[in-house]
This record gives sequence, C-alpha cells and structure tokens, in this order.
Amino acid sequence: MLSECLKSVFSTIGTLEVEVFVVDNASTDGSAEMVETQFPFVTLIKNTENKGFASANNQAISLSKGRYILLLNSDTVVHDIVICKCVEYMDQNLGVGVMGCRVLNTDGTLQPTCSQYPTLGNLVLLTSGLWRLPWPMFLDRYQMRRWKRTDQRDVEVVSGCFMLVRASAIEEIGMLDERFFFFGEETDWCNRFQQAGWRLRFAPVGEITHHGGGSVRKLDYKRDLMLSSAMVALHLKHGGRVAGISAYVIVLVFNLSRALFWTAATCLLRSEHAKTRSRHFLSLLRNSARVWPTNKTFTP
Repeated sequence: MLSECLKSVFSTIGTLEVEVFVVDNASTDGSAEMVETQFPFVTLIKNTENKGFASANNQAISLSKGRYILLLNSDTVVHDIVICKCVEYMDQNLGVGVMGCRVLNTDGTLQPTCSQYPTLGNLVLLTSGLWRLPWPMFLDRYQMRRWKRTDQRDVEVVSGCFMLVRASAIEEIGMLDERFFFFGEETDWCNRFQQAGWRLRFAPVGEITHHGGGSVRKLDYKRDLMLSSAMVALHLKHGGRVAGISAYVIVLVFNLSRALFWTAATCLLRSEHAKTRSRHFLSLLRNSARVWPTNKTFTP
C-alpha cells in the first residue's frame, strides 16, 4: 500500500515543488527497507517504537518547509492532479486553514469523510442508530452521509487520511496533540483551528482512494477501545469532566446494547457472524475501564 501511495503522489504532483516524508512507526513488514530502495529521494524517519499517529506526523511537520502540509495515509492512492488543485484552492481562499477532497472506497463508492464535531448530541445520534432514519434530515447532521460531496462547504472535521493544512495556521495553533495515540487527533486539531478562526473546507476539486484499515487491521476489538477512549478524551479536553463522563456513559450503553443484541442473536440464529459480533462487544465490555483515558493531563 505504501509503495502504491508514493507512486501515485509522484505521478500526480505536476510542477509542484514538494518534499515527501515517510514516518515508519517501527513496522516489521519491510516497509522502511522498501522506501530506502525504491524511493531514496524521500525523507525516511525510522522510529524504534510505535509513537502513534499524532507524534509521527509531528516529527515530519517539524522538519517541513512548505507553505502547506499534507497529511496522507499510507493506504491511499492519489488520483489525477488533486494535490495541485487543493494547493490552488488554498491559494485562492486565504481564510481556509484546512481542506479535504472527495474520498473513494476501494470499490469506487463514496467514502463519507468530513463531518461535524462529535458533540454529545451527535454521539447519541450515531450510537442510537437514529442517523439511519430517512427523516427528518436533522438526524443525518453528524456524518452527513446523504451529502454526495459534489459541492464545496464548510465542515467541522476533515479526515486525516487526506488533510491539507496551511503552515501558518499550524504556527498559530500548534502541532497535533500527542496525548491522542491513534484516533481523535485530527478531530481535536480541527476543533482548535476552528476556535482560532480558521475555516475548514471540503471542496470536490479531485479524488483519492482510501482503502482503509491498513494500520489497524490486526487490532480487532482493541480498535474500538482506542476509538472510544479517544472520543472520551476529546470531551474531557474540550468540555471538562462532566462531558467526559457523559461520553463514557454513551459509549458504555452502546456497547452493552450491542452485546445483548448479538448474544441473543447467537442463541436464536446460531450463525457464525452473530457469534463473532457477540464476542467483539463482550470483549469491549470486559475492557470498559480502559476506555477512560489514563493520561491524567486530559482532565482539567
């Protein structure tokens, strides 16, 4: 995936003057060696331990000299001249601090990136499943899945799989918060940009493909533990202890309801899928204490 990603970048940047960084978080699949062999002109940073998404990106950002920084996941493919188009768009819209483009799944379908901030209300909409109802449209406000991403608009969160950020905006609000290990860091960053007065923008100037799951495929239920913990940490940081506890309860109720549903489905249907989902949510429940962030600096 990383090789495919890098090839797509260099074949689509046109006349842009760029510097490309690859930060290897102690991988064991030969990725770093592949970069050294196939892409010797790339700046490779090899970590001896997995420092997490935020810390790894900060390493590269601190060395970068460009007027824009593009965060790009290794499990993506850049199409046409989307990077050039995004730079052009940012040059023409000086109030925009962060932007994203159209993102496709592997099969070519639309991936609904960019969203509202995950407020407590939006968390309830997501975990309750109310967003699936066709009416009223208000219920779809969080992830905006009915929006076809064919028009430009202001958003509250831009996905970190392809996030173009103005360097001057980073100088103003600071780097990614490294207390977020994996998940939540770009949401926190977007919130800080917005609080500082920068606009976050989605514009359909081009497309990338995001295969998804390239870095988390082996995590099974631990992925959801990390995601849940990041969500609680967001609310602790930006809303205080009451908001953090509320987010924790919402996540707990969601996992409990799903565990009960899939366990009952297992008894009634005896399908392998139901058994797998039941084990997944029961594992989340058994590890509920780990959802609360252990880093006490998140607590005001």
